[in-house]
Amino acid sequence: MGQKEKPVFEKRIFWDVDFEKLDYDAKARFVIERVFERGDVQDIRNCRRYYGDEKISEVLLTAKFLPETRMYLAAAVIDKPITEFRCYKLRQSNPELFPY
Repeated sequence: MGQKEKPVFEKRIFWDVDFEKLDYDAKARFVIERVFERGDVQDIRNCRRYYGDEKISEVLLTAKFLPETRMYLAAAVIDKPITEFRCYKLRQSNPELFPY
C-alpha cells in the first residue's frame, strides 16, 4: 500500500505557515486543531478521511484551546461529551482567561 493521498484544505486555514511545506504527518496535531478551529465542513471531512476518527478524537480531546462554538462542533463530530475536552475543563477552571 502506497502513501495516503494528502488531504485538500483551504489555504486560508494555514495563512501563517508555508502551506506547500506543511508536513501533514509530522504536524498532525497542529493540522487537526487548525482545521477544527478554522475549517469548513469539507475541510473537516477531508481531515477525518486522512487521519481517521481515532486520531482526531485523541487530538481534539487533549487540545489546549478551541473556540467555544468549535468545541461543540468537535464534540458532535467525534461523538464525545463536551465535558471530556481538555479545553472545556481549562475554560471551566479559569473562566477569567476566556472573556469571549
